[in-house]
Amino acid sequence: MSHADAAPERGAAAPPTNLVVVALAFAGIVVSLMQTVVIPLVPELPQLLHAPATGTAWVVTVTLLGSAVATPSAGRLGDMYGKRRVLLVSLVLLTAGSVIAALSDSLTPMIVGRALQGLSAGVIPLGISIMRDELPSERLGSAIALMSASLGIGGALGLPAAAFLAEYTDWHVLFWASGALGAMAALVVAAVVPESSVRTGGRFDLLGALGLSAGLICLLLPISKGGDWGWGSGPVVGLFVAAVIVLLLWGRWETRSTRPLVDLRVSTRRQVLLTNLASTVFGFAMFAMSLVIPQLLQLPEAAGYGMGQSMVVVGLVMAPSGLVMMAMAPVSARISKLYGPKVTLMVGAVVVAIGYALNIVLMSAIWHLVLISSVIGVGVGLAYGAMPALIMAAVPVSETGAANSLNTLMRSIGTSSASAIAGVILAQMTVEFGPVSFPSQQGFRLVMGIGAGSALLALLIAAFLPKRRSTSEAPETRGTEERTTVGEASA
Repeated sequence: MSHADAAPERGAAAPPTNLVVVALAFAGIVVSLMQTVVIPLVPELPQLLHAPATGTAWVVTVTLLGSAVATPSAGRLGDMYGKRRVLLVSLVLLTAGSVIAALSDSLTPMIVGRALQGLSAGVIPLGISIMRDELPSERLGSAIALMSASLGIGGALGLPAAAFLAEYTDWHVLFWASGALGAMAALVVAAVVPESSVRTGGRFDLLGALGLSAGLICLLLPISKGGDWGWGSGPVVGLFVAAVIVLLLWGRWETRSTRPLVDLRVSTRRQVLLTNLASTVFGFAMFAMSLVIPQLLQLPEAAGYGMGQSMVVVGLVMAPSGLVMMAMAPVSARISKLYGPKVTLMVGAVVVAIGYALNIVLMSAIWHLVLISSVIGVGVGLAYGAMPALIMAAVPVSETGAANSLNTLMRSIGTSSASAIAGVILAQMTVEFGPVSFPSQQGFRLVMGIGAGSALLALLIAAFLPKRRSTSEAPETRGTEERTTVGEASA
């Protein structure tokens, strides 16, 4: 069965394609908002939640861990039981988590709420997979590019809104607003998005899900907390060793499982493997901007290179990058259609590297940083549109949800690593201003140089990808025997 045949014909009853795209992209943007909604509150969380800073740091960390645990499982569950159904469950978890956080005045319920928000991270890869199943080929490229870029769009657009609400309203409003958006996204998806008939059937690999979750927690927890705990401390070293052992055992289990959570044989195909590696490195490159530009804007002018601006200004400076990513979705699809998604990914990597190179020399005025974030946004929009196209061109339709979820997870690992490495650099390279120390200008430049180098490394990895022009050119027979319709899966 070809991709064109994968989606059932619904005739006149089918919802307009544009509505499906808008509904899924809106859901993706709402989910990505959750990553930034708490950023303006971070310095004040100890006072707001009556807890020490070491405790309130978990408000950010637990969302990262929840995302890592949920993303691969959500993809496989979507392939098995219906992508729309699992997407709606994810949005319900997001809404519930937002309400719990909005009702919180202490640390424990806030952590619970933020964990539930993190469990919604599977929405973006599920949305991409639904698009593959449901959209006509001529609309698929730009729609997938928009959905993929929503990971960055929501973060960029959410920051100014969150900063404004945090400064001019009660902080609980942030979470009430995110809950309202989550509920709205769920209602829109339920009303507009059809359920795909493409299913894999079989049983869910619960042991594989638990093993991968444990391995990812052991990996990401020391990455995110290493700066606080000490990179050479017993807990950090022990967790890294545990991550290696658990992931190796998990890989052994997956290769022997008849219905694995992640089909490692598919994942090690050259195109899938290289795309995931490039995604990890590119995720690092993308997130470096989010670490450097806000600090440059907020450092006091007395530092000589700070601008003394508020978080609201930070959000406004970062917002254009989100709009640019959105605008790049059709451009990314067009380049991929003409030259292949490999070329699109390579062009995006070059543009991001140029943006960081400019940032090394242009960092003394607000318009410099608006320009830099917009240039990097162009590159991210192009590259993020190409990644799922490369993945889906190399996997059978029945593996779409799991494969896209793994790719999204790899990007998240890259951004988490960026946060850890940049944090170490900026903590070590400081200048003293009386009793206060700030990250030095050379430290910022080093992080930006690493961001440029990461983008160029992604370019190098992408150069070894096989040339394939579009998702529709994926081998059609590879997964045909694995695919079942809803009726067949339930038979």
